[in-house]
Amino acid sequence: MLSTTPRTTVKRGKDRARTDRAELYAILDAGVICHLGVVVNGSPRVLPTAYGRIGDTLYLHGSTGAASLHAGGDICVTVTHLDGLVLARSVFHHSANYRCAMIYGAPRIVTDAQERLDGLRAIVENLVPGQWEAARSPSRKELAATEVVALSLAEASVKVRQGPPSDEEEDYALPVWAGVLPVRMVWGAPEPDPVLPSGTLVPAHISGRGPNG
Repeated sequence: MLSTTPRTTVKRGKDRARTDRAELYAILDAGVICHLGVVVNGSPRVLPTAYGRIGDTLYLHGSTGAASLHAGGDICVTVTHLDGLVLARSVFHHSANYRCAMIYGAPRIVTDAQERLDGLRAIVENLVPGQWEAARSPSRKELAATEVVALSLAEASVKVRQGPPSDEEEDYALPVWAGVLPVRMVWGAPEPDPVLPSGTLVPAHISGRGPNG
């Protein structure tokens, strides 16, 4: 079960709140980009970034010189999947079908060498499973230039909306089309690097992410 704190208590649309921790994992594991919210020198900043999950810990990475990873204080990370646009008979009741996870907490700079590698691997594998083993491992210089941050999933909330529009009773008789326009993210065909040697085949773990996978 998800913990309930003042920051994770859903106040509007309470029927959309989910408390099963498995739903949190499912939303995170199905995504590839999160939005990292931080306050840097008193100014809010939201950054799209790749992430990975190991158990109840989310891993993020960036440059060691990135102010967003050294701002101090709590951060907020969100992952949202847009599943459809909900078109109602009235403009007021237009909505969206979505799955959203929001995590709050104090980030921890990862200093342990093995955990740093595990965190980076989780991030790469969340993007394309199998890629960590296929690509060259990071060098000591690259690792020295990379900051890895861990965020506990202890304080998190999940909201989900599914289904058709909810109109006012008197509006159901209006001659206006209403329903859901589905939205789906699909992978395209892999596009090779122009300088890739001729005859280099697309690995199965990458082609499997494509439209025919």
